[in-house]
Amino acid sequence: MASQLDKEAVAKAYARWAPIYDLVFGAVFERGRKASIAAAERIGGRILEVGVGTGLSLPDYSWTNRLTGVDLSAPMLRRAKARAAEHRLTNVDGLAVMDAQRLGFQDGIFDVVVAQYVITAVPDPEATLDEFARVLKPGGEIVLVNHLGAEAGLRASFEQWFAPMARRLGWQPEFGWERLAQWAARHGGVRVVERRPMPPLGHFSLIRFARLSRVPSEPFVPAVG
Repeated sequence: MASQLDKEAVAKAYARWAPIYDLVFGAVFERGRKASIAAAERIGGRILEVGVGTGLSLPDYSWTNRLTGVDLSAPMLRRAKARAAEHRLTNVDGLAVMDAQRLGFQDGIFDVVVAQYVITAVPDPEATLDEFARVLKPGGEIVLVNHLGAEAGLRASFEQWFAPMARRLGWQPEFGWERLAQWAARHGGVRVVERRPMPPLGHFSLIRFARLSRVPSEPFVPAVG
């Protein structure tokens, strides 16, 4: 397994990105953001967005949902708070600096946990997913949008070569689907309900996990778009 990211290094990387993040990544990630919001709103209710960043998604949620956002980067979060104030987003219950691996919420209080382009930018993705499941109500969903590493071929080779540089930028390009599948199997309290490629070029995927009220008696085969 590739070496883990350092949490302090990630925070420093995103502090550097904060002033230009919207300009550089806003349009590139727009389709994924909108898809994850649409998926979250199939459930609705209390939605936690982990890695809320500069708050680009916040104005796009329905006003009927109650939103909470957390991020490790204080500079990114300051921009999110300014955006919430500018748009008078009274459905935003709070925006806080918080480690995704140690969420400061009680068990089972959110209907949906959304993480856009986050799971490859945390030091321990499996522990982070455990936290997502912990704060989720039974019947709720984890909604991820993320780059997933290629399993073979030229792109896989490039991602392995690029990985050391990418870690300095705050993410793991070689992170693959198999780690998510293995996490769900180990956890036992979630099941994959959707996995589908997203633009641009299908290099990103939308993945949904449902929180179960009990451990399933037989394996579940996810639909693949």
